[in-house]
Amino acid sequence: VAPTTPVCEVPSSAMTGTVVQLSCKETEGSPPSEYQWYKNGVALLEKTGTGSARAANITYTMNKKSGTLLFNTVTKNDTGEYFCEASNGIGLSQKCSVKRMQV
Repeated sequence: VAPTTPVCEVPSSAMTGTVVQLSCKETEGSPPSEYQWYKNGVALLEKTGTGSARAANITYTMNKKSGTLLFNTVTKNDTGEYFCEASNGIGLSQKCSVKRMQV
């Protein structure tokens, strides 16, 4: 079954230095969907190990299975427009509407 449009939860504002979690979920897809987050139209990298993520200055953890995007400490650099995409290999992938987070 192809995924439906996912529901994204993005806080409209966040305080610098706080923990912020964005979530994305759709329940119709079978097999279960994997989720990819985008910021300002660019796909966010999944954090794999410490070396590359540290070099790229990545301050978040993205879980493709649960659809969560977790910032341990948000900075002004994390301000932007976020959306997520659900795909399970069947039918077209589905995106939620873009939501802006201001830090």
